[in-house]
Amino acid sequence: MKASLATMLPAINIKIKPILKTKYFSSIHYLYLKKGMNSLKLFEEKKVRSYYDAEKELWYFSVIDVIEILTGSSIPKRYWSDLKKKLAAEGSEVYEKIVRLKMIAEDGKNRETDTADTETLLRLIQSIPSPKVDPLKQWLAKTGYERMQEIADPAQSLDRARENWQKLGRSEKWIQQRMTGQETRNKLTDYWKESGVEKADEFALLTNIIHEEWTGLTVKKHKNLKGLKSQNLRDHMSEAELIFTALAELSTRQIAETR
Repeated sequence: MKASLATMLPAINIKIKPILKTKYFSSIHYLYLKKGMNSLKLFEEKKVRSYYDAEKELWYFSVIDVIEILTGSSIPKRYWSDLKKKLAAEGSEVYEKIVRLKMIAEDGKNRETDTADTETLLRLIQSIPSPKVDPLKQWLAKTGYERMQEIADPAQSLDRARENWQKLGRSEKWIQQRMTGQETRNKLTDYWKESGVEKADEFALLTNIIHEEWTGLTVKKHKNLKGLKSQNLRDHMSEAELIFTALAELSTRQIAETR
């Protein structure tokens, strides 16, 4: 019988700090691509929220993130709002092909945002005067090609993540711990899914409980402390923070499985 979120909370809301004193060893396994995947792509060292739909074999990209990169605007949402009105007035079909998908927002929560697949985005950016349009076109083509490579060889997804972290100046030791922690995280979320957790806000709630238990901070407060907005908190943790996060999530899953 699948456990409800309410019945899982007592098992998760435990005192984890004493458990963190134990040693933890884990080998690194390849992170195989799943049915649908939210991710961050780098364009000229700037992050673009993206989602890959494996069934349709399409990438979807956050329109706001792309507009911010192309225009350098500090208020890309307003720029997009004005552009939508302009496209509608011109009778453009581009806006009709915009897809609303949930992505991590600046406050760390999953919120619906306007996204576009590669074809639609290529048409959309033609309406934006920017010297970065042509480089972005090349980047989009490269992203699609790399995805096909990753489908044929899932190990390349791991290599790509390692390359992005290296671009951000992370050490090999940090990268190894980041990948180990991601493997632990995947096992925990798989367990939650098997237990009946489905909604994004439920995953966020459970994650927040674990995080606050060992840090004394909510995920949002921890991000604020580091001056982060839409960035992934784990990509900005120290090596020690990554280790403690992995230990907390490992301990949570093991304790929950024995109940």
